[in-house]
Amino acid sequence: MRRAPTFWRQRSLYAASLLPASALFRSLSSVRRKLYLHGILRRERLPVPVIVVGNIAVGGSGKTPAVLWLVEELRKVGRHPGIVSRGYGGQAEAGNTPRLVVAGPGSGPDPDFYGDEPAMLAKSAGCPVSVGVDRPAAARALLAAHPECDVIVSDDGMQHYRLARTVEIAVVDEATLGNCWPLPSGPLREPLARLAEVDLILAHGELSPRLRAAVGTVPVASMRLVGERFRSLTKPDEWCDTEAFIGRKVHALAGIGQPQRFFNQLTAMGLDIIPHPFPDHYRYRADDLDFTPGKTWVMTSKDAVKCAAFAPPDAWELPVRALIDAGAIAPILEKLDDGRQAA
Repeated sequence: MRRAPTFWRQRSLYAASLLPASALFRSLSSVRRKLYLHGILRRERLPVPVIVVGNIAVGGSGKTPAVLWLVEELRKVGRHPGIVSRGYGGQAEAGNTPRLVVAGPGSGPDPDFYGDEPAMLAKSAGCPVSVGVDRPAAARALLAAHPECDVIVSDDGMQHYRLARTVEIAVVDEATLGNCWPLPSGPLREPLARLAEVDLILAHGELSPRLRAAVGTVPVASMRLVGERFRSLTKPDEWCDTEAFIGRKVHALAGIGQPQRFFNQLTAMGLDIIPHPFPDHYRYRADDLDFTPGKTWVMTSKDAVKCAAFAPPDAWELPVRALIDAGAIAPILEKLDDGRQAA
């Protein structure tokens, strides 16, 4: 995925010139959703509940850390979750056959084959992960291989309506909503009103009055991404604290939806960084970066799974976790226990 167009940030004349195309996109999206809601297009129901973690805009909003939080919370109450993902950017995405994510001969699953986010999830979540453009097929393959799984978590896929879902969780970062216009004049896949139909909203920071009005009575939980310690890419058992980087220049690498969020986090931790933003899901090669001896690199976990194979000795990952309001999981568990199927 390339960087989001700069004109998505505000309602410029150029963005406005694309509104006729946006009106067509919004109309087609609305018709497609209604066809699924009314049963004209068939939704596939699995024998276990499905929780979709997604958003309404193009770009990174922190869905993957939210999935890891959700998996952990489900385990605490005795559930056995499995994860399905599209596998965006991986070679497996090009095929029609779902793939279970398995570790290769190196340090973990191959991100070039499975995609960076599934590789990261398989490494961190501690539960089965399956990838495929056809999410129902990916979920069925996962359940066939792991019949102990009693709930499926879909990483993204709010707009993949063919997969029937029990619960919808929307991760909202207002920075990704830009001018709040539909594609292609803005970043929205669906209108703001769609947020009023989900079961839980995980929000980065306080919602603006406009967005608060749009979500209506849907529960909103605050979400922050926190990280305290750095892990070596070449020696995964080696960790260090922030103090190890104080007093020297650090090259910060981020190929995620919102690179500036990562750079701001490092600066707030006291690091003196040289930022290196890359497009989301960028497939790194050794010659993309200047790994001159003596340079220190820090990066996100999503980047680390792609750089580990050729990382220099002084390269570090900052694992983050989603810090979410206590009690946010309660309405999700309640709906799972009710066993209702939601649109």
